[in-house]
Amino acid sequence: MKFPTNVLLGLTLSLVSFPASADEGMWLFNDLPKAQLAEKYGFTPSEAWAEHVMRASVRFNSGGSASFVSSRGLVLTNHHVGADTLQKLSTAERNLLEDGFLAKTPAEELPAPDLELNQLVSIEDVTERVAAAVKEGMPAAEAMAARRAVTAKIEKESLEATGLRSDVVTLYGGARHHLYRYKKYTDVRLVWAPESGIAFFGGDADNFEYPRYCLDVCIFRVYEDGKPARIEHFLKVSAGGVSDGEVVFVSGNPGRTQRIFTVAALKYQRDHYLPFVLDYLRRREILWQQFGLEGEEQARRAKDDLLGIQNGRKALGGRLQGLQTPAFFAAKEAEEKELRQRIAGDEKLKQRGAAWQMIEDVQKRRKAALGRTGEFAGALYDIAQQLVFLSIEDQKPSGERLREYRDSARESLLQGLFSPAPIYPDKAKAELADSMALFMERRGGDDELVAKALDGKSPETRAAELIDGTRLTDVDYRKQLVSGGRRAIEASDDPMIRLARLMEPEARRLRQEQEELAEIEQQAYSQVADVLFAIHGTDTYPDATFTLRLAFGPVAGYRESGSVIPPWTTIGGAFEHEKRHGAKDPWILPKSWHAARSRLNPETPMDFVCTADIIGGNSGSPVVNREAELVGVVFDGNIQSLTANYFYSDEQARAVSVDVRLILEALRKVYNAGGLAGELGR
Repeated sequence: MKFPTNVLLGLTLSLVSFPASADEGMWLFNDLPKAQLAEKYGFTPSEAWAEHVMRASVRFNSGGSASFVSSRGLVLTNHHVGADTLQKLSTAERNLLEDGFLAKTPAEELPAPDLELNQLVSIEDVTERVAAAVKEGMPAAEAMAARRAVTAKIEKESLEATGLRSDVVTLYGGARHHLYRYKKYTDVRLVWAPESGIAFFGGDADNFEYPRYCLDVCIFRVYEDGKPARIEHFLKVSAGGVSDGEVVFVSGNPGRTQRIFTVAALKYQRDHYLPFVLDYLRRREILWQQFGLEGEEQARRAKDDLLGIQNGRKALGGRLQGLQTPAFFAAKEAEEKELRQRIAGDEKLKQRGAAWQMIEDVQKRRKAALGRTGEFAGALYDIAQQLVFLSIEDQKPSGERLREYRDSARESLLQGLFSPAPIYPDKAKAELADSMALFMERRGGDDELVAKALDGKSPETRAAELIDGTRLTDVDYRKQLVSGGRRAIEASDDPMIRLARLMEPEARRLRQEQEELAEIEQQAYSQVADVLFAIHGTDTYPDATFTLRLAFGPVAGYRESGSVIPPWTTIGGAFEHEKRHGAKDPWILPKSWHAARSRLNPETPMDFVCTADIIGGNSGSPVVNREAELVGVVFDGNIQSLTANYFYSDEQARAVSVDVRLILEALRKVYNAGGLAGELGR
């Protein structure tokens, strides 16, 4: 499930869920539902089991999940999670995203230009310390500043004491704050990726559908000191795979859910936010489709962006359809009405009742602000904006800076800022010109900032002028600007830097406004969380925060339109699927698969479904059994699962995973990579 991170993560909050039903839940590793698992499945995860699975799990900072699968640093994830790196490593002469890649020796493994992988090492509750810094009755701006200062201090102290990436994560609507410590790996190298034709077999037509026939995986390796990293906690491969009805566990980093949103917040999503974002995605989809029509090389350069946007458009469309279902809102309104009536009759909880009105007021302000922006799109503009903001934020104490510019986040920021990944001028011009045209459409051609940004030129002419004139494609020049600080930025005559300086006050003002609204919501939802804790207890899970969680559920098929949908597909079924569609794009299996067909076991399971509770960000998550053995890799959800941002159902919603038996079969018989297959889990 690949969703555009900048669109979907946004400024949403991490909130508490209502009490879990069925196998609902994206559970914290330091608070697993052991009683529920013991009662329903006769399984109680030990502390050693939980720590092993936690430390074997990996987060891709570019968005997605993964796992260690060998003692020598192999990392298994989805092809679409690795697609950003595959695109950056590709050239006009060698298209790794399309044609795949295999390093036959360690020397052939390709260094990723800017990839950071995170391994969660520990979780510490820092709630009391954060709560003590934010006094009751503080105005939103002061509360936000106090929270920013204390979390920055906690993160910096932790980084200095441990050397680990340290992030304070807000949970349960502000009722809890946990410090997550990660070991970072920044020397990451590509080992193997299949062709996109098998990784995304069926293309957008089959996307979010099931049955599926995809080998949506790829393998990287992490290095330390120039050698493959020695990994203690890695997942062994299950020899027998999974069986129908077997409970499995998904360890990954779900992006964001909004399951506690009030009726007012959900109506804002339904009537304003989601339609707005969908319109934007459709515009971007057309942009990259048209750019790709200019030639084969342009199509290659745009492919990863286009696939991601198409996926996001379809995903958000499914979410919107869920919110447009009257039965859902009727149930939500009845639930909220009952809860507020109960609060009104309880003297201890009555004072929390104002939280719902606070949230409703915020939605009105969000609606008024929707569409206002103070920035443009594109890699070069992003670099310029980061350089300008960094030069200003560095003048402040770490605790007063915007989050991504704190001392604790600096290494990750600079790694991205100094990425040597290629930036193509023609693609950059198309993206910047489109965002400038949109900026003019939203603010009006007579807007003062629009006039200054475009400098009397059309969006296309201005974008071309900026891209042709900038030196920001030179990594050494970026480093000079960072080392020179604010003085170097102010003295720079680079046109892209000058544009980012022009836009900085408006971009900062709008961000400040959004963060203050988020602070008000956080305070309100914290009160909602208090109510839910008082009524239902604390035996529940918080909304997803792109941090490590454990979900679980049985391998299970389902019924759709009167038909029984099987729990898994097979290799033989993939060839039949191709035949049924006339072997026409996108139902064309790679030549390597046809060449190997006689060697392949047609009964080998390919993809399977289970009821585990997942969402975007879970892509690449390992699926393990009770023995913590790897049985699969999550890569999608079916169409019925797209409402999971707001509610969970196991009636038809399913997580779709690549079966580990397919991975081994393909490596050995299609890609002649028996040595790599033998290393998995060893």
